[in-house]
Amino acid sequence: MPEKNQVYTAEITGLTSEGSGVCRIDGMAVFVPQTAVGDICGVKIVKVLKSYAFGKAEEILTPSPDRIEDNCPVYKKCGGCLLRHISYEAECRTKEGIVRDAFERIGGLFPEFDEFIGAESTERYRNKAQYPLAVRDGRAVCGFYAPRSHRVIPVEDCALQPEIFSDILQTVLDYINVKKLSVYSEETNTGIIRHIYLRRGAHSGQIMVCIVVRKDISRQLSALCRLLSEKYSDINSIIMNINPDNTNVILGDRCITLWGSDTISDTMCGNNVEISPLSFYQVNTVQAERLYAKALEYAAPGSSETIADLYCGAGTIGLSMAKQAAKIVGVEIIPQAVENAKENALRNGITNAEFHCGDAGEVFGKLRRQGCKPDIIVVDPPRKGCSSETVDIISEAAPKKIVMISCNPATAARDAKLLSERGYSVDKVCGVDLFPRTGHVECVVLLSRQKS
Repeated sequence: MPEKNQVYTAEITGLTSEGSGVCRIDGMAVFVPQTAVGDICGVKIVKVLKSYAFGKAEEILTPSPDRIEDNCPVYKKCGGCLLRHISYEAECRTKEGIVRDAFERIGGLFPEFDEFIGAESTERYRNKAQYPLAVRDGRAVCGFYAPRSHRVIPVEDCALQPEIFSDILQTVLDYINVKKLSVYSEETNTGIIRHIYLRRGAHSGQIMVCIVVRKDISRQLSALCRLLSEKYSDINSIIMNINPDNTNVILGDRCITLWGSDTISDTMCGNNVEISPLSFYQVNTVQAERLYAKALEYAAPGSSETIADLYCGAGTIGLSMAKQAAKIVGVEIIPQAVENAKENALRNGITNAEFHCGDAGEVFGKLRRQGCKPDIIVVDPPRKGCSSETVDIISEAAPKKIVMISCNPATAARDAKLLSERGYSVDKVCGVDLFPRTGHVECVVLLSRQKS
């Protein structure tokens, strides 16, 4: 067994979904951050558990062919990117392997794996950023959390965000510091301004600035609204979101429009959509369109078929399929997102879509009792996957096809396994990279009801 604080020479043979390299020392798996497959390292053991250990690379003795120089000054401190030290080709291979491993090893499933869909651009692709605030040397700063902590790492510019976000961010920070506005502290649950939250329409260019606060400070922000609206012509909306709770959840339920519109507009899969602060909207628009195109390919709805879209958000997936199907029935738990979905359907002249608010399992169960019999179910659950109730209700509905979109291949494989035990074959899986340079990867899964 490796000993803590000792340094061993080892070769990295794999990467985890968290972006850590894996080597074996004295027969034990050791996880080493910021290493690449093929690196030969001097690994210092920092923690030893019963069946595995954690280490850090004290020295790269022989670098991997996949290794590149990272181009971010805070890469090793920030918890955002995990894979800036390897080539993008290596990153895609790694993520494709993570998807395959989840289904074959975790799920015990062996579907056909379609070609992995990598991103066309690995920089400046995000349409949303949420920056926590902190106080350093008496001044407000913001950035991103260090790994596995809520310690803010100040960031002047992030290569994943549009450049204009950095300019807007600095303007807001300067205002907070000049006006000496109070910054929230998680440790003491005191202070007022918690986050600066920015959204941008990838196609429209429209920008929303959202200031997350513990209480209403509209009067203190009025001059900031004038400053931002005069300085940045792309800003269409300035919102104050109120979150008074002692929680690590970023947004509260109450939004107050301080200037401009309540929403911003964008285009997704040819449909015009409105995006509110609370709406779910994929952060990489270009890749999301490719993801939804793959989902539509798998669903292949006929003109007489009904699609149920569970966890539908602002309706973007279902609406992208509406022209090919007879009817879309969407279910989403966030009321504002449901209203956005209804407005998006109306705005695009889509009359064959309806949206319902509530828990996916409960609402869809009620709709089924009222006679809703979908031919195809599209499900896009959160990272924790589908609830057991939702899996049961989906299988009881017995659609011909299930198309699952997931941001967590492990829970997707788990849910696909459960559905396979309820009469469905897992036919195809396709990995899609919506989050280049990070450890996240999405997948689309096609399941078909077995005739027996």
